[in-house]
Amino acid sequence: MSTVIKIENLSKQYRLGDVGTGTLSHDLKRWWYNVRGKEDPYLRIGETNDRASKGNSDYVWAIKDINFEVEAGEVLGIIGRNGAGKSTLLKILSKTTSPTTGSVKVKGRIASLLEVGTGFHPELTGRENIFLNGAILGMTKREVQSKFEEIVDFSGVERYIDTPVKRYSSGMYVRLAFAVAAYLEPDILIVDEVLAVGDAEFQKKCLGRMKDVSMNEGRTVLFVSHNMAAVQKLCTKGLLLVNGLVESTGDINKVVDHYINSNTVTNASVIFTNETIRSGNGNFRFLWIKIEDNNSELRNEFSIGENLNFSFQIKNNHVVNNAELAVQIKSSEGMPIFHMMCRDSNFKPEFEMDIETFNLKLEDIRLFPGIYNVTLTCANTTGHEVYDNIEEAITFTILDGGIYTSRYLPKTAGLIFMNPEWIKK
Repeated sequence: MSTVIKIENLSKQYRLGDVGTGTLSHDLKRWWYNVRGKEDPYLRIGETNDRASKGNSDYVWAIKDINFEVEAGEVLGIIGRNGAGKSTLLKILSKTTSPTTGSVKVKGRIASLLEVGTGFHPELTGRENIFLNGAILGMTKREVQSKFEEIVDFSGVERYIDTPVKRYSSGMYVRLAFAVAAYLEPDILIVDEVLAVGDAEFQKKCLGRMKDVSMNEGRTVLFVSHNMAAVQKLCTKGLLLVNGLVESTGDINKVVDHYINSNTVTNASVIFTNETIRSGNGNFRFLWIKIEDNNSELRNEFSIGENLNFSFQIKNNHVVNNAELAVQIKSSEGMPIFHMMCRDSNFKPEFEMDIETFNLKLEDIRLFPGIYNVTLTCANTTGHEVYDNIEEAITFTILDGGIYTSRYLPKTAGLIFMNPEWIKK
């Protein structure tokens, strides 16, 4: 196999709050250092891109000293939290932005799907945009025509193919954009989280097409997603970015495990002091959450069949007096398992004081061994207005079979453990 992408010491620096350097004095200083053959003075003062901390410099490194290679036919999964530098890296590879330092060597044509409508002209029809994208990739009109029916069929927008794409919905946009990128035979296909715009059926088609592109056609795919199950299913290698730095590379399963374990909140109680982790309008605010067993002892490791007790405190900022509370449990790959709302248990939370504490008891937990994330949500009673939402507020681990079985239970066996009555007749 030959190397089709080689990244060496790649870095990208931005100045916060401004376009470019923002001041004439900074531009002149950079020019003066450059004509004397000296290093840009602002490259030395840039800080790591940790979005949760204030920092002391106006300059941050979106990515810093990235090094990796991709072989022809490989599917590389690029993962990391929001703001880790994934999109910046893909934009540099797609040549929509330039690096500050380092080099990028690419062999072959690249088709990128970085955001809805990438490479489309809004005034042109879907048909015209297909031929435009083909021309950009260096294909002849005859070559594009040979793929035209496949593109339209895959996208499912045949009725609107002669309508200007500015009138497309976001779902139609991304359907056609992916079909164009996948069927016009680029050597390298780059796909960002944009597939989340499509419905479940289309996402499944896209994953199948990307797998076909790599396995049967020998082309290279770079895939960014927060869906760890999709990443593990599609990709062979992984690259984990943390605050713009490479944290881990190699086998996709090992990289995903590293990512999941590094994001795990190991404490059985968490106080919410970081405002960047939450969303909502602030009418209510979660203050803390803790997990206890039946003996009121703090724990975040349990066996199948035990009871989990969640306690959380919430502050009412005197805007409204009623709200709906919800607790969602997801697998480490991000798959929703339970979504528990007060109304489903005929419980109406009453907010009589500024700060109230609520308890949620899960009896006889039946989750398979693994790590599970807890999301807290407070919204109005219709659910249309979110007051506070904290993703991955806390995690807990199911260790083994507990009181029901002594056999080994692998994570891949399922999500919910069942032991029904067996009868021979």
